[in-house]
Amino acid sequence: MSRWFFILALALAECLLVLPVAAEPKRSPPAVENEYPRLRALLEQGWSAEVGHGQFRNVPLATALYCEAGRLGSVEGYYRAGLIYFSKNAFFHNMDTAARFFSIASQLGHRDAGKLLEITGPPGDMPLPCMSIEEAGGFDLDHYVRELPNHKRHVVDLIRKLAPRYSVDTKLALAVASVESNFNVFARSPKNAQGVMQLIPETAARFNVRNPYNPEQNIRGGLAYLRWLGIYFEGDMVRVIAAYNAGEGAVLRYGGIPPYDETQAYVMRVLQYSGKGLNQALPGKRRPPRGT
Repeated sequence: MSRWFFILALALAECLLVLPVAAEPKRSPPAVENEYPRLRALLEQGWSAEVGHGQFRNVPLATALYCEAGRLGSVEGYYRAGLIYFSKNAFFHNMDTAARFFSIASQLGHRDAGKLLEITGPPGDMPLPCMSIEEAGGFDLDHYVRELPNHKRHVVDLIRKLAPRYSVDTKLALAVASVESNFNVFARSPKNAQGVMQLIPETAARFNVRNPYNPEQNIRGGLAYLRWLGIYFEGDMVRVIAAYNAGEGAVLRYGGIPPYDETQAYVMRVLQYSGKGLNQALPGKRRPPRGT
């Protein structure tokens, strides 16, 4: 059975078979205000897949994105995945699975998850059913950016305008910006990564970005860094993406993607969003001197 047939079957099942569930909470967008930018991006994109805004409605994809957010540290991600299994969705409705997600979220301090856990009862000991984004049908970045609000569309337009000037693949640049900040000009991480492309102060200074919250300056800095990495790693896109996340030093030290959960997930997500295969590469012809 093809992946898309499977997804269509899920949607049909949801339409035809609706199971009543007591005390189902009102569905609203995830609480993202206190999440750091990459987790906020996952939650916002999960919601787009859940409600069908910027994506064809794809509940498996929403669950995969929420699971990924939870696995990387978002309590809200576990809670949102639990809500999908707690809801009236016929195919996904499973109180024990919902209880497993709510139990983790509750242990991590999510009050609403604790209240719903009283309804579901204690969970079993089976592992969480988290599929990958690719297994869930993949994220349609082109469709997603078309439905963004105007202020984020402006960011997208800037990336499309500037990426070719830096010899950076436009879809790769858009994928990095979507994963880093979901095109949020004012994003700031706990590690002080700033702006659309999440530049740390050292990288901003290295590529002459004076105001990291100016979208054009920030994008130019991120593109300059991607171009530099493409040359440095001789067009090896996997190492380029890994280094953008973890630094070129870590990639050199481990001879490839560092064994960090966040970096490994980051590389796969950027590759999937950009539609690139593992063997495709950024343009680049020569290696620059180290440390420049």
